[in-house]
Amino acid sequence: MSNCENCKFRGTYDNNPRSILGRLWKWHIGWCPGWKSFTKSLQDDERAELIEKYT
Repeated sequence: MSNCENCKFRGTYDNNPRSILGRLWKWHIGWCPGWKSFTKSLQDDERAELIEKYT
């Protein structure tokens, strides 16, 4: 099971997307296999919500 839902870096991005760690996390999800498998495991509506929030 992926820990992406509770990731501290994701929380950092949620609190301050312009921070260095927030931007690092955003870059990271572009190629992270864990994030991709996490999003694939979600329901379609939850996945669409994440895509809208993080793109």
